[in-house]
Amino acid sequence: MFKWGSPKILGSAAEDLALQYLQQQGLRLVERNYRVAGGPNARGGEVDLILRESDGTLVFVEVRARAGLSHGGAAASVTRSKQRRLIYAAQHYLLSMATPPPCRFDVLAIDGEAIEWLQAAFDLTRL
Repeated sequence: MFKWGSPKILGSAAEDLALQYLQQQGLRLVERNYRVAGGPNARGGEVDLILRESDGTLVFVEVRARAGLSHGGAAASVTRSKQRRLIYAAQHYLLSMATPPPCRFDVLAIDGEAIEWLQAAFDLTRL
C-alpha cells in the first residue's frame, strides 16, 4: 500500500490513497487540504478532501491512517475537538456559496492495509 514513515509523508500518502479510493466510488474532487485560520482554537481548521457525490452532496472528508489498531485505530482518532475544527473549516468554505448544497462529514480510516469509509461519521447535532 504505502510505506509507514514520517507523519507528514504518511499523511500525504494516506490522502492520495483515500482520494483514489473515493474517486473509484464515484466521488469527484472539488478541493484538497482546505485550510482556514482561527476558529475553535488557535490552530484553525483543515479539511483533507472536499468531494462531490453524483447527487450534488458536498462531502468533507477527514483522512486518518494508523499502522495498526492499537489505541483504537484510525477512526477513533477523530476526536470531538478535531470534529469542531473540521466543521469550522467547512462552514468557512460554504460561506463562498450563494446556496450551499447538502453536505456531510465522512472519515476515511486506514488501519494497516484495511480501508474503512465512514459516511456521515459525525454531524453538528452530536457535538
